[in-house]
Amino acid sequence: MINVKGLKKSFKDVEALKDVSFNVNQGEILGLLGENGAGKTTTLRILATMLKADDGEVVLGGINVANNPEAVRKKIGILFGGESGIYDRLTARENIEYYGQLNDMDSASIKDRVDHLSRIFEMDEYIDRRAGKFSKGMKQKVALARSIVHNPEIMLFDEPTSGLDVTAARVVHKFINSCKEEGKTVVFSSHTMSEVEKLCDRVAIIHKGKIIEIGTITELTDKYQKSVEELFVELVGE
Repeated sequence: MINVKGLKKSFKDVEALKDVSFNVNQGEILGLLGENGAGKTTTLRILATMLKADDGEVVLGGINVANNPEAVRKKIGILFGGESGIYDRLTARENIEYYGQLNDMDSASIKDRVDHLSRIFEMDEYIDRRAGKFSKGMKQKVALARSIVHNPEIMLFDEPTSGLDVTAARVVHKFINSCKEEGKTVVFSSHTMSEVEKLCDRVAIIHKGKIIEIGTITELTDKYQKSVEELFVELVGE
């Protein structure tokens, strides 16, 4: 479903990605685990068509990102960081509807989809209220619903629980697991060990722009005879 080969990206004199390669199967959650500045966000932004790679190839759902970014965007849902980016002057419904329109959905499909997402995220009480006074957890639910209004096949999450409280983070975790249950393909970045262990089928450890280890949690802990946190420190240093 996702094939990344030889990905390279530099910003002036800084090599953000040196040679990143990995695959993700349909219905699988791959965790990108790395310290701040390791290259997680750059990798995901290239997958999301927000940045162009200097070299390498990315294929999502059979489509080459560099050759046909518009087609790729219809297949992906994106949730980056702890900031939801919700429009405060719009209602929750209007925020979600707007993204449906951006994805060329017709009015009837948008209405049905918003009603469905409002129910599964338990937003009925505030779906028609303006978002400006929502709690962080409420805004995050709207952001989650917005990211899948077009029912994408592939989900990209870049540290989506950053800055969130425990309740809001649990909403995100539940949502990511629901994506897997629906057969969606997920790439999820984090530097939180417990989060990666809880959510990911496989983990790719990225350090200074390179994938230095990849495997299931069991494979990695058996190989190094250490916990995920201990092997991470051993591989990337203190």
